[in-house]
Amino acid sequence: MGFPVVAVVGRPNVGKSTIFNRIAGDRISIVEDTPGVTRDRIYTRAEWLTHEFRLIDTGGIDMGDEPFMSQIVQQAEIAIDEADVIVFMVSAREGLTEADERVAKILYRSKKPVVLAVNKVDNIELRSEIYEFYALGFGDPYPISGAHGTGLGDLLDQVVANFPEIEAQEEDDAVRFSFIGRPNVGKSSLVNAILGEERVIVSDISGTTRDAIDTRFTSAYGDEFVMVDTAGIRKRGKVYESTEKYSVMRAMRAIDDSNVVLVVLNAEEGIREQDKHVAGYAHEAGRAVIIVVNKWDTLEKDNHTMADFENQIRQEFQYLSYAPIVFVSAMTKQRLNKLPALIKQVNDNHQKRIQSATLNEVIMDALALNPTSTVNGKRLRVYYATQVAIQPPTFVVFVNDPELMHFSYERFLENQIRKSFDFTGTPIHLIKRARK
Repeated sequence: MGFPVVAVVGRPNVGKSTIFNRIAGDRISIVEDTPGVTRDRIYTRAEWLTHEFRLIDTGGIDMGDEPFMSQIVQQAEIAIDEADVIVFMVSAREGLTEADERVAKILYRSKKPVVLAVNKVDNIELRSEIYEFYALGFGDPYPISGAHGTGLGDLLDQVVANFPEIEAQEEDDAVRFSFIGRPNVGKSSLVNAILGEERVIVSDISGTTRDAIDTRFTSAYGDEFVMVDTAGIRKRGKVYESTEKYSVMRAMRAIDDSNVVLVVLNAEEGIREQDKHVAGYAHEAGRAVIIVVNKWDTLEKDNHTMADFENQIRQEFQYLSYAPIVFVSAMTKQRLNKLPALIKQVNDNHQKRIQSATLNEVIMDALALNPTSTVNGKRLRVYYATQVAIQPPTFVVFVNDPELMHFSYERFLENQIRKSFDFTGTPIHLIKRARK
């Protein structure tokens, strides 16, 4: 289920962020003509022809003493470790540099497929400058231009040719779920506590493109689950465990492989910006989501503590308003017995289908409750709606003119659907379409 991962690496100021934005089709990374401006890895989902993949932009690898350089080097090395294919970028304008050779030595150690991209080949005269890069030992260099977008097709053809083969997964009724969150929120403790609580472990399942182990178990009520390795529980190295930024790529792999994602917060530390960052990927991927507040036993509580914490979560995670919240303790096993049933419930909601006739009764009642407004003398007319997909539930609403439906009215229709049907734990998508 997981997507291949492509990391764009190289020394500073060779145009990595520009190429990243070209491939992603959007200006996601900040582009500035200053070495070292990209300090964090940036992630996006991209596609080429029929291939979908994760793309990582990294800070430039350098061995100098500039501020933040050691952190940038660490981030790039983590990206290399997580990648299936590496795009090594150099610059035709500066030619082969000592820094390029140092980066090449790091890439040799990775033993990953490397595609060499020579950027800033903005005119025909510069094409003759690419041959010196054969000395790096990565085969044919691919001339590209971030400024003009030329050469990217040939480069991406070579990138996807190096993707690992992903084994087709057999049909399985087991619910696949994972814990995600920044380090030290207690993901590993929750995994161990749940397995100790349930005790019926059926098998360990090897991952298709990684050495992660997914664990199958049966709940006390007989429901089958597969707990997806969050690709950090078994990772070694202090860098992985001590720095919050490094949790994102591993969380994205787990999200891709899961039906249900449990976003873990640390009750002791409260909500951090990184919590929202990681949770946002689960929402954008359309996965069912449960918010799990761990270490609840460590707080001194009164009658308002839980309600206050829940209000804070709703305020900080407004885009996850559909996600149920459960307060647990891996240490004392408090409320852990509720998790399997809740996971099963939100997974069922994620796959729920609504009959068109029933759905349209709700839509017509909503129109009667809150009639559409007029924009520039033209009134929005909603004709009918139908469900076209699950995981997440997706509805097409046929109207006379999609431009007339304001986002607030779209939100109103979504709320009316949620009031009529139990979609706890799952996002739902509304697509506006003109009736032909």
